[in-house]
Amino acid sequence: MRISFSSLALVNNPFDWAYELEDIGFNGWELVGEGKQYLTKATVKKIREVQESTNLEFTAHLPFSDLNLASLNQGIWDETIAQMGSAIRHVGEFTDLAVVHPGHLSPLGAELPDSAWEQNIIGIQKLCDIAEEFGITIGVENMPNLGFLLGRLPEELIGMVENVNRENIGIAFDVGHASLTRTLDGFLKLKPKHIHLHDNRGKTDEHLPLGHGTIDWASVMNELKDYRGRFVIEARTVEEGRKSLKYFRKTLQNKAPSIAPRHRAFPWRLESRLF
Repeated sequence: MRISFSSLALVNNPFDWAYELEDIGFNGWELVGEGKQYLTKATVKKIREVQESTNLEFTAHLPFSDLNLASLNQGIWDETIAQMGSAIRHVGEFTDLAVVHPGHLSPLGAELPDSAWEQNIIGIQKLCDIAEEFGITIGVENMPNLGFLLGRLPEELIGMVENVNRENIGIAFDVGHASLTRTLDGFLKLKPKHIHLHDNRGKTDEHLPLGHGTIDWASVMNELKDYRGRFVIEARTVEEGRKSLKYFRKTLQNKAPSIAPRHRAFPWRLESRLF
């Protein structure tokens, strides 16, 4: 089982707790390009030290704070590509997958949603082209239940991947986010490249430990029984990551009886864009 830990952990030094992860039972770490994990030459040096001292596999989550791939402000959009592209280059020697948040609708973008959608597609294309130089796949993550965010629905993510039209792109399926948008059934029918795990009580993006919210994890894992990619437990602390990992393993050992999949059609036409 390939299962990683990931946390913003802005208070603690991530390059200290990274050495605990294998003892806890994780075999990977997803770096989040924010706060103390922001990807620079200095942090890359610390990542290299972790790599040399452990057997952890690395994936990356590109920075997202104050950035917007769908921005119609050219300066903001350029800066978004610059920072995300820089992060890809920094982790090029460590990973083969980087997760990205789709863009969102600014006040102007809400008035011109087609233009915002186009900016988002062009931005992801640019990131894919940078990532291709390093053999990295870009995983586009589904977003939670906020109306201004792009990529909340399965058909939107499918449309992004099809419109970007690059070989090194796929869906990074966030189970907690899909629970909030009531789209778990739809996303579970797709074939994600990467999966994020965290829990919530169905209203806000709480990032609770697994089993502390309302998600039916036995059913989710039954639907994902053929998935062979990496799972990433996103936690607020290392201790909550430990609790989630314990619950995750228990759920795998005691999965509910096989549930017949409920097929749902998601007709997606590239000219019919959802916002």
